[in-house]
Amino acid sequence: MSEHRRKSPQPQGGGRAAARRAGQQSSGRRAAPSHNAAAESGSASYGEEVSHGGRAEARRAAQRGAGGRRRGAPDPAAGGAGRGGRGGGRRATGGGRGRGAGGDGPPGKKRFIDYPRAGKTGFRRWVPSWRLVTGTFIFFFAVLVSAVGIGWMIVDVPTEQAASQTQKNVYYWGDGKQMVVSGGGDLNRQIVPLNKIPKSMQNAVISAENASFYQDSGVDPMGIARAVVNMARGGATQSGSTITQQFVKNTYLDQSQTVTRKAKELLISVKVGSTKSKDYILRGYLNTAYYGRGAYGCQAAARAYFDRDCEKLNASQSAFLAATLNGPNLYDPNGGYGPSASAEANTKRATARWAWILKREVQVGRLSKERAQYWLDKRFPQTKSPKVATNKQGQIGYLTDLADNYVVANTNISKTELDKGGYQIHTTFDRKKMGLLENAVHKVSKENIKPKQRDVDKFVQFGGASVEPKSGKIKAIYGGSDALEHYRNNADYTGVQVGSTFKPFVLAAAMRDGVRDRNGPRDQPDSERTRVNPASVYDGDNKLTLRDYDGSVWKDKNNQEWHQKNDGDEDKGKISLRTAMQYSVNTPFIQLGMDVGTDKVRDAALDAGLSKEQLATITPTFSLGTSAPSAIRLAGAYATFAASGQQADPYSVERVEDKDGEVYNHKDQAKIKQAFDGDVANNVTDVLKNVIARGTGTSAKIGRPAAGKTGTTDQNKSAWFAGYTPQLSTSIGMWRVDDRAKRQIFRSMRGVGGQETIHGASYPAEIWADYMRKAMAGQPAKDFPAATPIGDKVYGENASPTPTTQKPTQTPSQTPSQTPSETPSQTPSGTPSPTQTCDPLDFKCNDNGGGGNQGGENAGPSGGPGEPTPSPTTEPPGGIFGGPSGTRKDE
Repeated sequence: MSEHRRKSPQPQGGGRAAARRAGQQSSGRRAAPSHNAAAESGSASYGEEVSHGGRAEARRAAQRGAGGRRRGAPDPAAGGAGRGGRGGGRRATGGGRGRGAGGDGPPGKKRFIDYPRAGKTGFRRWVPSWRLVTGTFIFFFAVLVSAVGIGWMIVDVPTEQAASQTQKNVYYWGDGKQMVVSGGGDLNRQIVPLNKIPKSMQNAVISAENASFYQDSGVDPMGIARAVVNMARGGATQSGSTITQQFVKNTYLDQSQTVTRKAKELLISVKVGSTKSKDYILRGYLNTAYYGRGAYGCQAAARAYFDRDCEKLNASQSAFLAATLNGPNLYDPNGGYGPSASAEANTKRATARWAWILKREVQVGRLSKERAQYWLDKRFPQTKSPKVATNKQGQIGYLTDLADNYVVANTNISKTELDKGGYQIHTTFDRKKMGLLENAVHKVSKENIKPKQRDVDKFVQFGGASVEPKSGKIKAIYGGSDALEHYRNNADYTGVQVGSTFKPFVLAAAMRDGVRDRNGPRDQPDSERTRVNPASVYDGDNKLTLRDYDGSVWKDKNNQEWHQKNDGDEDKGKISLRTAMQYSVNTPFIQLGMDVGTDKVRDAALDAGLSKEQLATITPTFSLGTSAPSAIRLAGAYATFAASGQQADPYSVERVEDKDGEVYNHKDQAKIKQAFDGDVANNVTDVLKNVIARGTGTSAKIGRPAAGKTGTTDQNKSAWFAGYTPQLSTSIGMWRVDDRAKRQIFRSMRGVGGQETIHGASYPAEIWADYMRKAMAGQPAKDFPAATPIGDKVYGENASPTPTTQKPTQTPSQTPSQTPSETPSQTPSGTPSPTQTCDPLDFKCNDNGGGGNQGGENAGPSGGPGEPTPSPTTEPPGGIFGGPSGTRKDE
């Protein structure tokens, strides 16, 4: 056959079949030669292994083979394929689906996790594929399920008896001897069956705490998520815990806030939820939860708040008790510990929570709308006055409560943990001094206070405290007649104003900070100050016009002048500050406070050791003692002067131990600061020594060096004596109030004990002297450091130096010889008219029906009293030790 009739050879590189045949060849086999491809293409040699690649590489290879075209005619020079890029790519590669590069090198090893992603550029390289995301989620979900499964098998539900067993707390005196064994069995807990807990109580708790209780498995993931989201949005703190979790925590676990404890709680909760009945869990929770006032369980809580059995609670009372579970310290209408837990703030919170719970019961179908509205219309349920839940009688109950409050406020031990027991608490209390102080009060009370003979002698209260200078140790307190009969600790915050016992802080501010220059620029009142000497002269006449530091007449918001009164409306003339302190004259000290600045007076009181929360609103009468520090704080502040200006906060617990050893030691956080220069403190002491030697405090002489100050408030509603030796500082207060009345009001003590009036120099000074004389027996009689000269002799307004005022009293020997008359027994200060029951200087004053108190020695300004007497039911902003501000029960 002739050459021109022979069929031309077909190209080997094109067509789908050729690509498929190329793909079937293994990388290690030799390919049949193609004349065109083998002869003309330099990209693949005969017998060469074909590389594998991905679609992207195949596509790029195909484009190169087509001369840069995606779907163009074959290029013989490049070993082109019959059908362009796709066909060529299939033929050129030995794997994949035809989208691969030509064999440029050995095949790359595939990664198990393709991240960052191969074959991607830019940000796409870092965007995980859906396969990677899905795989990761499945992996971690499997790990979580496995962990939960393993935990489920490993964790056992502890026995209730072993986990919830309470122990005793042992309290020790300061000398190491045992004081009392308490806790454990003393807990106010009474277990009752579920059929004794009314449905109203069950419904209120379930609605407020865990509406899905009967449907969930023991934990509520959605509840936890909602709590997290709400807190992230800045809403109120929520626990997200179910009733089952709360029951598990109260019954089986400790109260620590750790990840391990929380994990155990979740696992045990799921296990308990699947093995115990809902009624069993609900009964356990209602019987173990803490409702405040030392009450564990709804039966004890019903008695503590309403004095009735739990089964007799109505829906309104049940809603209130359910509200206390949100944090008893912040929801007890009587108040709690800390500045945020006052009676007023707590009542407001509890009322809002109570109303919310009633509405919530309607929302979840556990109370009809009509019944809820019925109870809302009847308003907030009235609770009883709190009673001590332990059997600690006499002063022991006050001591252990004071120590407990200190432990909770200053350690990581919660009230719940402390009540479960197992701690050894070493206190600072001196057993001997405790007995002496109690005996001194009882002696005066027995001899003079006879409520069966005189109605005016009813409701008389005493309070006192002794603090060691330089250390702050509380050595003794008198909290009241009996801790089981008189709930409030009279040594701690009571709301009783201290009167003229506050004047030493005014003098200390004047000697430390000085008076302002009355001729100085008004916009820079502190530019020139002159430190004051105790010999400085001020006008001591009655009803003086109060002036600002620059001499201008001071006026209140109603543009009225202020005329300060002295005790008995007495005129004292131009006298030194030493004499004014000796006879407790008001007018020099209210004017001195204006000259120094009441802000500086406040700072001096705080530096001495008084609590900011227990100080009154700043007005001119602030300098005369409108504040109401506790007996402990007042004794601690006077101890600062006794220690030549060294200040230490009062404390009641040295150390705490549990079964594993020491968990707290006061030495680790003890702080002593120099609040005043020694010269300032020693000069204050020198002036106060004169008060006992020749002034209003002569009844407090004890036969050794001592310094002190009397204090009596307006209308004779309270009387104080505070004083010290170098070794011990003590304050004694006396007032009259019915502590069991629903509305407690301080009453006048005129006529108490058969006396026309009561004042600091009478019963309080008598108790102080009797106690201090015996408490200091056997100890050396130490004198105070000598008072070195300080400051300048300045003259107050209306007291400019004249021939008749050039010789002010400077030393005790130069003081007037007449008999001191600190007491208001001669002429009682003017009683305010019904329309003037609030201090015109106190813009926040509200008449509470009890009249006013403006401090000083039973003397107020003409035309109106000072600040209203705080009600003793108004909870202190923290008490002596502050205490927990109240937290959500779970977290």
